[in-house]
Amino acid sequence: MKLFHLVLSRISLALTVILALWAAFFYLAMVEEINDEVDDSLSDYAERLIVRSLSGDELPSENNGTNNQYYLYEVSREYAQTYPHLSFHDEMVYITDKGETEPARVLTVIFETEEGQFMELVVYTPTIEKYDLRQAILGWIIFLYVVLLLMIVLLNAWVFHRNMKPLYNLLDWLDHYRLGHQNKPLENTTRITEFHKLNEVVLQSSQRSEQLYEQQKLFIGNASHEMQTPLAICRNRLEMLMEDESLTEKQLGELMKTHQTLENLTRMNKSLLLLCKIENGQFAENTSVCFDHLLERYLDDYQEVYAYRHITVEVENNASFCVQMNDSLASTLVSNLLKNAFVHNVDDGTIHIKVDSESFTISNTGEEPLDENRIFERFYQGKKKEGSTGLGLALVDSICKAAHLSIRYTYKDGYHVFKVSRE
Repeated sequence: MKLFHLVLSRISLALTVILALWAAFFYLAMVEEINDEVDDSLSDYAERLIVRSLSGDELPSENNGTNNQYYLYEVSREYAQTYPHLSFHDEMVYITDKGETEPARVLTVIFETEEGQFMELVVYTPTIEKYDLRQAILGWIIFLYVVLLLMIVLLNAWVFHRNMKPLYNLLDWLDHYRLGHQNKPLENTTRITEFHKLNEVVLQSSQRSEQLYEQQKLFIGNASHEMQTPLAICRNRLEMLMEDESLTEKQLGELMKTHQTLENLTRMNKSLLLLCKIENGQFAENTSVCFDHLLERYLDDYQEVYAYRHITVEVENNASFCVQMNDSLASTLVSNLLKNAFVHNVDDGTIHIKVDSESFTISNTGEEPLDENRIFERFYQGKKKEGSTGLGLALVDSICKAAHLSIRYTYKDGYHVFKVSRE
């Protein structure tokens, strides 16, 4: 999950809870305030009625045309002792003037006269319907809730995105950064101390990586180059020793094994040197290369090798696949894939080659699949094959990257399938 989405979801969740609690408190406070105002009015009216009743003055009519109406009647001492002397409650009452039942706020007062009689005064006033009130308040609260939530979330998103822009710029720069290539400078001006420090740390880290990378390339290139001469000398001396007629058969066999080891070491050294040159960008000259022609040319050279193991070659040429790349690298790419199809094939096996305008595919029969995640690693060979240095497919991968091509390996229906296509 992105940081922006994580922060926004947490802010939204917190705001949802906070605003919901605020809405509930607001509703209860509104209802309580309305009841308090009505109760004060009823208390004042009841007090005037009680004073007039106790002083013997004439009471107003029960239905006096106002909202407030009352009933006054005598109750027993037991009743007075059983029920509270002052209480407020809501109930549905019949309004004589309107001829209908409506919700009302009711005040009940029990008092004692000078003669020792207990009187109960019931005063009520029609009030707004609580259901309608809840619906109205709920509607406005939901409207206000949604508007506030959207505004706050959008405001937070805008502020977060604006303040995090230096981080997005840095991530974009890192995403396009390629070790050993000419990268554009980091332009990420910011007044935020943490982001400014992060920019400095990233630049320092990239500089250290570039220095180590250059040192590594220089070491590999120098080591591979300097090893060619002593390897060639060793091979020549071994070949001279092998011509000595005084050698026994056992000694000659050991010399041949040593000579074969040196041959493998020489090929490995040349492959490492070629990898180093590719990564250094030393193959800058590009021409138009058509892989169907290259494959046809190299297949003629490999026919005798394939015939040795009775391997059948099938070619399906649907169109010409041409790209702009270095001709020498293209030759290495094709020869390594064809050699790989031979080394990892079985006796009496098959090699199927398919070419179209966007890609070419080389498939060969094989006993078991290779590790798709490691097959293009250097020195990875799966099961050890005689004559393999473990660098052929690593070279193929490096050449494809340098030429902006894509190579993909799959194992399907008993075939190792290598497909080279445009990116």
